[in-house]
Amino acid sequence: MTAPRPLPVALVGGLHADARRAAVEHLLRTVPGSVALHHDLSTAADGTVRRTVRDRTGTLDEGETPLVNDCACCALREDLVPELERLAAAGACRLAVVELWDSVEPKAMAEVVAAHAGEDLRLTGVITAVDPALVLPALGCGDDLSEAGLAAAAADQRTVADTFARQLEYPTVLALAENTAETDDTAFGEPVAPADDADHALLAQLAPTARRIAAGSAELAAAAVAGFDVEAAAARQHPACALLPQEADADGVTTIVWRARRPFHPGRLYAALEDLCCAAARSRGRFWLADRPDTLLAWDAAGGALCVESAGPWLAALPDAAWDMVPPDRRVAASLDWDPEHGDRVQHLAFTSPGLDGDGLRELLASCLLTDAEYAGGPSAWRRLPAAFDALLDPVS
Repeated sequence: MTAPRPLPVALVGGLHADARRAAVEHLLRTVPGSVALHHDLSTAADGTVRRTVRDRTGTLDEGETPLVNDCACCALREDLVPELERLAAAGACRLAVVELWDSVEPKAMAEVVAAHAGEDLRLTGVITAVDPALVLPALGCGDDLSEAGLAAAAADQRTVADTFARQLEYPTVLALAENTAETDDTAFGEPVAPADDADHALLAQLAPTARRIAAGSAELAAAAVAGFDVEAAAARQHPACALLPQEADADGVTTIVWRARRPFHPGRLYAALEDLCCAAARSRGRFWLADRPDTLLAWDAAGGALCVESAGPWLAALPDAAWDMVPPDRRVAASLDWDPEHGDRVQHLAFTSPGLDGDGLRELLASCLLTDAEYAGGPSAWRRLPAAFDALLDPVS
């Protein structure tokens, strides 16, 4: 039977390899004519990436592609679309399931496939497979990917925790494959045990907008072909308009959402960074500093490590004429958050963790804001405060 055109493509990724494989195998068993394409980046040290194409009966094809710029992920990007187009041209495949290697983040691959969508290909699903019992161990693992043998390039400086956080928060579907047996094995340095209510509560609070589907359910096949909007997904992740978790408290897991209008004192916030980034398993959001009032800063913390980056200007810092060049999602988010004095400038941080000390966290954050006397000095005085974030935001190359 001739395959429908364009060929539906579903990405299945995640650091939880057993859960990922379970989800992929289920799709191969339940979707007639489905084929799985996998690039094994563990062979990158030998200068190649190994590609496998299989269906429910076994391996159909194997091959290798050379590294590109000493980067296994670059080789994957160069090889992925031609292989998908080859499957589409053959006409026998009804669904291409791309099983991403452990540390590959779905955003980059989704955008590669979407950029080549047309008569041959259509991105129809992005799924991260998860074992709920391993969510907290993965988020708590501050090891570099290179230490875990999962780096995709020699210069890959990501950690296990921040990689997993992005895998978890980008897709619209999470496929849950639970370990139900007691074992002495460890994962991410922690013992493996069956998931409990707290594990499920943590997952629900970290990714509240994602559908959670059992990896062995009939719903997974429908989710794989339901469609995926890469522009909407990128907007959900952009610091200026990210859909952050809401306040929640269930089964010992708490999410605190902290908002304030006053700017942070750069020195006091910098001194509190270690305590703040270790206060929760995961925290993210946007904030502003008194000495950098025009810069929207992104907060991204997991595994006890914090990344602070500039995400461009606040809209309030732009001339009116520039607003027409800003994406609609960004303008809507700014208008909903608009303050007569500060515009869209805001402290908006979400912290999620078991055993979270909410009162202590709120007190520490509030102590980092400008005092009444400092605030009264106005923007000209704020800009003269001693800089504390230059090393993070303006590193010397």
